[in-house]
Amino acid sequence: MAASRRSQTRRGKRGYSSKPMSKQILRDSLAVRRLLEVNPSDLKDDVIAINRVTKVVKGGKNLSFSALVVVGDNHGHAGFGMGKAREVPMAIKKGIEQAKKNLIKLNLKGTSIPHQVLGRYGSAQVLLKPAAEGTGVIAGGPVRKVMQVAGIHNVLTKSLGTSNPHNVIKATFAALLSLKDAAHVAEMRSKTVDEISGRPQKAVAAESTNG
Repeated sequence: MAASRRSQTRRGKRGYSSKPMSKQILRDSLAVRRLLEVNPSDLKDDVIAINRVTKVVKGGKNLSFSALVVVGDNHGHAGFGMGKAREVPMAIKKGIEQAKKNLIKLNLKGTSIPHQVLGRYGSAQVLLKPAAEGTGVIAGGPVRKVMQVAGIHNVLTKSLGTSNPHNVIKATFAALLSLKDAAHVAEMRSKTVDEISGRPQKAVAAESTNG
C-alpha cells in the first residue's frame, strides 16, 4: 500500500507534475523575469501577514517583526517580498522594497489567465483556472490579494495543502510563472494561435469573412 501511494505521488494527479518548486528555482525565475519598466506611481501594495518574532539572548529577549507584502500595478505585473525590523512600519517598508525588486510580468488573457495551472511550493498547492467575464475572483486569503494587485479580475482558484501564507504566496507565484503565452507556444509548434486553441475552422473562416 505504501509503495503504491509513493508511486502515485510521483506520477501526480491529472497529469500535473508532483515535484514542488524549490526556493532556489523560484528565486532564479524571479531574477530572470524581473522588470524595471514599471511606473512606481502605479504600484499598489497589500500586506499579507505580519509575524512577531522573539529571539532569546543572554541579556533577555529581542522582539522584532516580519511582514509579507505583495505589490502590483493591476496591469499584469506583480511581486512579493518580506521585510524584518524592530517596528511594524519599517518591516512593511522593507517588504515593499523587496517586492518591487521581484516584480514579474505575467502572461494574462484579458482579465483572466490563458489556461489552467497548478503551482507547488513545499506542502502548498494552488490551482488556478480561467473564468468567463463577470465571474470575479473566486479566491480567499493570500491568493485573492495576489490576484487583485496583478489585475486578474476573473479567475477560479483553490488552495490545497498547508495554509502557511509564505508557502501559499510562493505556490501562487510558481503557478503564475508557469503561465504560457499562446503566441509563443504557437510559434514554437509552428502553428497558428487558432490551431493550438482548438477553435473550429468554420468559426475562424466565418470571422475572417465577416471581418
